[in-house]
Amino acid sequence: MYSSMNSVTPAGNSPRLGVGALRELPRDVTRPPFTPGSLGTGIVHLGCGAFHRAHQALITQHAMTATGDRRWGIAAVAMSRRDVVGALRAQDNLYTALLRDEGAVRAEVVGALTAAIHAPSDRVGVVRRVADPRVRIVTLTVTTGGYCLSPATGRLDSGSDPVRHDLRCTAKPCTAIGMLVGGLAAVRRRGGTPPVVISCDNLSANGRQLRSAVLDFASLRDDRLANWIARNVQFPCSVVDRIVASDDDDTAARARLGGVDDRAPVSAEPFMTWTIENFEGERPRWDLAGAEYVDDVTAHELAKLRLLNGTHLLLAYLGALAGYPTIAEAGADPVLGGLARQFMLHEQGPTVALPETELRRTVADLLRRFRNPAIRHDMTRVGRNGSDKMLPRVTAAMRENLANGRPTPGATLLIAAWIRWFDLCGTPGAVMEIIDSRAPELARLAAIPDPHRRARAFLARTDIFGELPHLGHIQQEVGDALAELVRDNVTEVIGRRLLPEFDGRVA
Repeated sequence: MYSSMNSVTPAGNSPRLGVGALRELPRDVTRPPFTPGSLGTGIVHLGCGAFHRAHQALITQHAMTATGDRRWGIAAVAMSRRDVVGALRAQDNLYTALLRDEGAVRAEVVGALTAAIHAPSDRVGVVRRVADPRVRIVTLTVTTGGYCLSPATGRLDSGSDPVRHDLRCTAKPCTAIGMLVGGLAAVRRRGGTPPVVISCDNLSANGRQLRSAVLDFASLRDDRLANWIARNVQFPCSVVDRIVASDDDDTAARARLGGVDDRAPVSAEPFMTWTIENFEGERPRWDLAGAEYVDDVTAHELAKLRLLNGTHLLLAYLGALAGYPTIAEAGADPVLGGLARQFMLHEQGPTVALPETELRRTVADLLRRFRNPAIRHDMTRVGRNGSDKMLPRVTAAMRENLANGRPTPGATLLIAAWIRWFDLCGTPGAVMEIIDSRAPELARLAAIPDPHRRARAFLARTDIFGELPHLGHIQQEVGDALAELVRDNVTEVIGRRLLPEFDGRVA
């Protein structure tokens, strides 16, 4: 039986989701099989966004369900936003995960969160939470920018304002790196066992990059602390995969909950995986809930970054030029869908270690997932921070293809479309907004009138694209594509580069 915690009634007299409302939900809504308030807090998660709540938190709930081990509740930390924290707290930290596939929607109430925390106003402090002896694991979804890495070196950007702040204010850091180092320093002082720190962000070798940033920061505080972390703290890499919708659907959640109001729902596809490098120490039985432990995640990471994430960028930048506001609509277009399939099979696929039959099955599954009309994945969200995503998701594979004499028409078009969006962002009818940390400096390059000179200026940025072989040839091809995208219909531009077997317009 659930405890009788208060259930808030929002405007409109609809009952608010909370522990007291669980028994009133329709029978087909899955409920937590434990009293949410009875969980211990064994995990701190930095980044209380929709992806975490639709992925790691849900897997953790399923793991606790499978074993009955209730030590793995999650203290979820919002790094800046107050709204989701307020909504969760008003609902006893409960929320609904809506799993959508075509016309079917399945609802599950998630009770794995023991606390929702707004980092800037947290009285306890994230440092103390990380250092809590009961916390065995810290996970992160703070996006690439949250790692405070220098684009030029790939190491901690020690001169950035947030890092300098955290070095001055060690008790109240504002970055994930500062919070981790502060918590680990407290563990060291008391002689405790440090938590395992697991990155769940889409970075190449995310655990190793996180470890590097943490050690760089720690060494700026105290070399002895850095050496202790290097010897004692594990940073396994991991690869996460689930497409989560861009917007929370309060109305759909209320309908599925029989009129109960949920102000913090998340919507996602049914597909979900989590591949984690094996590590020592206690953890939830995530392996009973869809996760997999491996010795090396590199092959999984490359397949995810290049096939799923790289193709997402292709559909976002080119699909938005075609006027489609979501990935599902772009993927359903026969020409764009054909280009996506060709891109995965002929460009990205040859650079990942998958047998041909598995590659084709993976591509077919991804195309189906991209086209899922029940998931609204908007172009701005997928395409944001393109300058950070270009190298690991697109041009690393492009470089390998060029070195092996394979053509790269999809990558060329993708780059040209991204450059084109610096012109179109904010114009009437634009379905994408360019959100990028380098936007001001790149806008100056985008102002170059000649498309070929503009392509040369962009591709000269090795901090974005890396070192590409046959650079002059690629600059010419991107310039040609950019000129075509300015002059012609995007469908025509794509059609010129499609092999007949991938052109959905051909009978």
